[in-house]
Amino acid sequence: MNCCAGEAPRRALLVSAHPEPRSFHAALRAAAVEELEGLGCAVQVSDLYAMRFKAVVEHGDFLAPRSEGPLNVSLEQRHGWSNRSLASDIQAELQRLLDADLLLLMFPLWWFGMPAILKGWIDRVFVSGPVYGRSAVFERGRFAGKRAIVAVTTGAPPQAFGPDSLNGDMRDILMPLLRGVLGFTGMQVLPPFVGYQVPYAGDEGRARILADWRAYVRGMDELAPLPMPRLADHPDALGSGVQAR
Repeated sequence: MNCCAGEAPRRALLVSAHPEPRSFHAALRAAAVEELEGLGCAVQVSDLYAMRFKAVVEHGDFLAPRSEGPLNVSLEQRHGWSNRSLASDIQAELQRLLDADLLLLMFPLWWFGMPAILKGWIDRVFVSGPVYGRSAVFERGRFAGKRAIVAVTTGAPPQAFGPDSLNGDMRDILMPLLRGVLGFTGMQVLPPFVGYQVPYAGDEGRARILADWRAYVRGMDELAPLPMPRLADHPDALGSGVQAR
């Protein structure tokens, strides 16, 4: 096996963001690990709440800073990477990310987005330099060849999502993550999996969600990646400041 599209990836990193270890989310996570291992993947799990992962970028992330002046996160990340002086928790998670052929992000939808702890993981671990660069984005991204899956659970029913719905289309809601993080770094982003109305679905409803999720993971090689913009089609974008941090 290799990590090429159409074949099961060899190495998967599953990043989980839910505060309750007895949750249905935990059952979905366990099912994902089981299915991925059944496909021949070596799976690493970063359970952010169990790890008590620090979600806030701060000066202490950089053990040998390049400057004692105002914190420039991108420049300090590049310096910390090149000098192996990033904080140990960042370095460990970054290495997992770099090693993975598949990144799977799992979380409950909170306030039309991801839990803060997962956003903090991205802020701290998606390091400038090894993860992205000024011209190393989208089709030129450092993570070209990797695949990404986003799996979310909601409290609202499916009727609350979609075109002209109360909450809007789920892909639009998740676009900052699907496009602005995963696609931006060059990954092939598969259509998101959504488990709807989990707290109110009952045992039979949750069993159906779990079965659908297992089928999704087993059949991920048949899914077409979401379309993403191409840097080549936007020659003026590099001067836009889109990566200023």
